[in-house]
Amino acid sequence: MFLSSALAISMLSGCAKNEEKSDKKAESKYETVTTDDLKSALKDEKAVVLDARLNDAYNGWAIDGAKRGGHIPGAKDFSASWINCEYDDKENLEGETREEVLKEAIENKGISADKKVIVYDTNGKDAIEVANYLTEKGIKNIYTYDANEWINDESLDMESYPNYKMLVPASVVKEITDGKVPEGFTKSKDIKIVDVRWGDNKESGYLDGHVPKAVHINTDSFEPPKEYVKGIEEWRLADDQTLVKLLLDSGIKAGDCVISTSPEPMAASRFAVICKYLGVEDVRVMSSGLVGWNQAGYELSKEDIKPVAEKEFGVEVPANPDWIDTIEEVKEQLNTPDYTLVDNRTKEEFIGKETGYSYHKIAGRIEGAVFGYAGKKNSSSVSYYRNIDKSMRNADEIKAMWDECKIDTNKRLAFMCGSGWRAAEILWYSKVMGLDKTTLYSDGWIRWSNEGNPYVTGEPGK
Repeated sequence: MFLSSALAISMLSGCAKNEEKSDKKAESKYETVTTDDLKSALKDEKAVVLDARLNDAYNGWAIDGAKRGGHIPGAKDFSASWINCEYDDKENLEGETREEVLKEAIENKGISADKKVIVYDTNGKDAIEVANYLTEKGIKNIYTYDANEWINDESLDMESYPNYKMLVPASVVKEITDGKVPEGFTKSKDIKIVDVRWGDNKESGYLDGHVPKAVHINTDSFEPPKEYVKGIEEWRLADDQTLVKLLLDSGIKAGDCVISTSPEPMAASRFAVICKYLGVEDVRVMSSGLVGWNQAGYELSKEDIKPVAEKEFGVEVPANPDWIDTIEEVKEQLNTPDYTLVDNRTKEEFIGKETGYSYHKIAGRIEGAVFGYAGKKNSSSVSYYRNIDKSMRNADEIKAMWDECKIDTNKRLAFMCGSGWRAAEILWYSKVMGLDKTTLYSDGWIRWSNEGNPYVTGEPGK
């Protein structure tokens, strides 16, 4: 439900005093701990320290006035945004309610009634919101901490992901759309924002609302439907010449900064990987899709932005071929000691119980591939790698999943799925985490099986 501006202002004005009282009342419910208390809790197995800020701040961005970005080493994430972000309890890929998703998050963070829980923020609101939510769930021993005390003390370490800047907060993208150039970005004219979705400008929903200044990219333009195997249509990645022409027609050259946006981070990541592969110097994905943008209250544009085409890309393509492995490279490297093919599909797809796609009939997996999670039930889901607001799941939990699957991050990891979308988002997160020896097997299971390559079914080892 959307309120008119006038009504919203009226409601806010009329409720301002009550809201202020409510905040004060909430603050009085929780004892505030000192920095020394927090240090002790970080060493205590019976304590959990939670970062209640946006995951962008946890990842490494200095936002909302903070002097330093990143999180307190040893802290886990439980963002206040998860509690009230856009989420449809009925229409979602996994068929899970918000409460079910957050219950699982609570378990994953090791939060329980017998533990001391310290929740921190920098704005005096997020920690209280998380604390209130956890209180409702039966967690009683809760304290809050003002993280500004830690952040402003240069002698205390903050932890950021090595390449956190590859995931850009909505607030930073908003600055750029307003004509400002945040620190660490190239000149405004060389920042290109794209909106990636299937379909033309009208059928994709682009004209219903997109990030201002974003040029629409139809996913069919980089994966044109084509019959590669007799009688079977596929959406494989186009050849390099087609891809570079797409970028030039979209106003993108190698020296630009490209910010890839989409309602769906998977689509944004797919295009971002293509840009890096071809040789675009600075490529970023707006984190959380449009969920973060909308939650911040930013307006969407309905303007049909027409790109100004470029003539010269600037480098020989592909400048970064290691970003994408061909099927021939996979066959050559599969089962070699320093290479792991990671299958990012559902477990049912991996064991050959189902194909995952209405248009693909062959179920199974590439022998030697290692299961690496994606979603639980749906071939368009990567829920194991995301938080409920579509932000990246924290790296420690991702690494724990991989450890469970016996995936050695010291090896070259090639991520694959059915056709490259799920794996592209997971690849992007691996790069954010600082894993440089990772790549995408772009054509995935669909090409492998359609071309008659050998495969297996069933649980591995059985």
